[in-house]
Amino acid sequence: MRIPRLPVLHWPSVRGRARADAGPLLLVAAVVVVVTLLAGAVPPLMRATADAAVQDAVRRAGTDADVTAHANWERDDGPGGGRARQPQLPEDIDTFRQHAVDNLDPTLTAALRAPVASATSVPLKITDGSVLRTFTLAYLADDNGGPRVTWVEGGPPKASVTTPGGIAEIPYQAPPWPVQVGLSEADAKALGRGPGDDIPLMDDNRQVKKVKVSGVFRPADPADPAWRLLPWLLSPAKGADGIGSTRLAGLLSRDSLPDARLALEPEQFDRAVSFSPDASVLDLKAAEALTTSVVGLKANSSSSAVFDSSLKWATQLDNVLVDIRTRVAAMFAQSSVLLTGILAAAVLVLLLAAELLVRRRAPGLTGARQRGAGLPDLAAELLLESTLVALAAAATGLALAGLVAPGTSLEWAVPVVVAAVVAGPAFGVLAAARATRDKRVPANRAARRSAERTVQLRRATVEVAAMITAVAAFVALFQRGIVPAGTAADATGQDGGASLPASAPALGVVAGTLLLLRLLPAGTGAALKRALRSRRPLAVFGSARAVATSARVLPLMILVTSAALASYAFTLDATAGRGMEDGAWRTVGADARLDMASVAAGSTAAVAERVAAAPGVTQALAGQVSEFTRVSTPDAFVQPRLVVVDTRALRRLEAATPLPKTPGLDRLAAAGTGDVPALVRSSDGTLRPGMKLRLLRADAPPIPLVAVGTAPAIGDATDLVLVDAAALTAAGMPPEPNTIWVTGPGAARAVAANAVAAAPLVRADVLEERRAAPLTSGLLRLAWASAAMLLALGLLGLALGAAGSAPDRWQTLTRLRTLGLRPRDTRWVAAGELLPPVVAAAVLGPLLGVLLARLTLGSLALRLITGQTTDPALVPPWWWLAVMAAGFVAAVAVVVPVEAALRRRRRLSEVLRAGGS
Repeated sequence: MRIPRLPVLHWPSVRGRARADAGPLLLVAAVVVVVTLLAGAVPPLMRATADAAVQDAVRRAGTDADVTAHANWERDDGPGGGRARQPQLPEDIDTFRQHAVDNLDPTLTAALRAPVASATSVPLKITDGSVLRTFTLAYLADDNGGPRVTWVEGGPPKASVTTPGGIAEIPYQAPPWPVQVGLSEADAKALGRGPGDDIPLMDDNRQVKKVKVSGVFRPADPADPAWRLLPWLLSPAKGADGIGSTRLAGLLSRDSLPDARLALEPEQFDRAVSFSPDASVLDLKAAEALTTSVVGLKANSSSSAVFDSSLKWATQLDNVLVDIRTRVAAMFAQSSVLLTGILAAAVLVLLLAAELLVRRRAPGLTGARQRGAGLPDLAAELLLESTLVALAAAATGLALAGLVAPGTSLEWAVPVVVAAVVAGPAFGVLAAARATRDKRVPANRAARRSAERTVQLRRATVEVAAMITAVAAFVALFQRGIVPAGTAADATGQDGGASLPASAPALGVVAGTLLLLRLLPAGTGAALKRALRSRRPLAVFGSARAVATSARVLPLMILVTSAALASYAFTLDATAGRGMEDGAWRTVGADARLDMASVAAGSTAAVAERVAAAPGVTQALAGQVSEFTRVSTPDAFVQPRLVVVDTRALRRLEAATPLPKTPGLDRLAAAGTGDVPALVRSSDGTLRPGMKLRLLRADAPPIPLVAVGTAPAIGDATDLVLVDAAALTAAGMPPEPNTIWVTGPGAARAVAANAVAAAPLVRADVLEERRAAPLTSGLLRLAWASAAMLLALGLLGLALGAAGSAPDRWQTLTRLRTLGLRPRDTRWVAAGELLPPVVAAAVLGPLLGVLLARLTLGSLALRLITGQTTDPALVPPWWWLAVMAAGFVAAVAVVVPVEAALRRRRRLSEVLRAGGS
């Protein structure tokens, strides 16, 4: 058996080729460095953005993300049949806190801060005749015994008994038991109370509570995490018990805690241990493990129906983490779409650069082959050269990526490095083999036709394979979406198996370009036929040269791919930006909105008049928004949001805003004794146009409704019923306005000035908050970066394509100069040769990109990034696309003069020499 020999390298040839072609090799290295830098830096930056998004989501969740353990108190029955004072209650709280800690697994313990135990009363009404205010008795205990305070007046609360050991017993129907509390300076000022004063309190059962102020304190550290659980201990909190309400609190001490237990009914005093998540230690990887731990903790929690002292865990942390992980998965998948496009364009540019390099080396490779060099030897020499260049460039790019991002990624850089390593040797060996093969062209015409059909069949096979792959990618994208339902990003930030769907836009561009390659020669041929019938020789020469070069595959593919994918990135950015704007309009409903407090709902009309009279306000619409109203359908009961407005005013409001106009508003104003017309919206189809509905009321007969159309999206409500105020009044239910929508440039100032008993919401603030979100800002920055990179690769491909055809082009043009063609005319002919593929790419590339965006953006789940309930509508940025197309055409006006200047000093004898270039 013959043992294959190892390739023999001819080192002088290796060094000579590298020195002679240093320029093209450096160009390949530069492309590898830049693309590797981007491919190596973007995934770590995406993971850092995901980590920031997880931390931001947890911080925004506030106390909703706290892991809290509740437990019922042990019964305080005394030996005499009454309630016994338990002086050991503070120690029981400490034991309860430690018991909760012991029930956490290590994953939760590492992600949560030190626990804070609390004992809090239900909100009690302050009965001093002032505005709606509530008061809470609260006790806090942590590992340090509780937050430290300084008493500026009076002293800490003391026990209300002086018996030995603090033991006492009272009957169940005894008079109110006294309890002492401390007030913060802000609460004391708001109440107008000081040491020794009583606080008039009453519970919901109208039972009076006897609470006395022992002193006024100042927190030693207002930023102590313990105060975060009960911020009203430090200052009055507006809206804690509903819009327009104010909650205050009194601090209990270890001595007065047993008295608070006796002063309140057992169900009015709750004990809990709260663990707040430490956002600084959370990241995407920890979020997955933490979600599993929280779900397990809640699954093993005791039921609230159990009245023993077992732990009952409650938290929304798992929902917060699942939601943000789903949004992160969407961001990773959307980013992979953009990165796939960059890699596709970069690989094509590297292939074109390798083809250009092989053209330069063709005589040398052919000579080496004729002198006896084997194809394996040439392949080894070229592979060694390309490997050294590619690996050195990739190492440089990854090193630069390490300076930009925290860590580097090799996954996305591999295709570029492989293309840089393989393309040059493959093209070089193929060129040497073709130049020295002994296969002759058959003299038989049928044989020649058969050979041509074979070549065409091979090309068609490649094109059909590309089409099938593109169709498979689109089918996968349409069927499963870029992020499958119910999935979330894993710890490594991968796309969860969405590689094929993520490549759909890039594969679609490749398939479209292959189709264009079939049409372009026909187009240039038709142009040549038309030029031959004209009297313009320059048009004939330019069309002839265009026909000769129209069959080149790589230059056109690079131009169309870069133009289409850059247009896709621009469209994604514009669509997401418009989606955030539309989402902000939907959330607010106008330029600004005032949500009135329930106690101040009667003054809504007066506030609306003041707001309407404010400078810069064009309209102020007052209406009623009621959550969780009861509506019955023929099949079910639902609790939609009920919106009652003057529909004519609502139409004027919609006309003054970008909100879509609602069809069917005119049908709502038909007041009478019959069914009240309504517009409905439902996420699951429970509420549908044409249905008969009934609006249920507690103390009155239900009001019959008839759904006459689809309601607009108002806020984030999934179920909605919209009725006209006059129609509902005629049906016997006058509306009670509690919401004011305001439009105009002065809307924000007007609602801020009238927010005494209302919660203002400004659309500009909502939009800015969504734009600054880590996931949104990161994706949009990547969209712009990818568009810039694709445009740069497209211009580079144009330059390389022009350089590849330049020798033949300028040889022909120089020979035409001997026939009287002027230098200026040669530039026009050169431009005529280069323009057809550039114009085709400049016109069809953006259109193809917009078409692919229309087909695929609906499957990219952009709503998870823009904060909308539905996917945003497509918004092509036509101005940017026009500028990009003009830039490609203008590049030809730069390439042609540069080529002419470089070849100006070529002697005519060199051009006319046989084989000269």
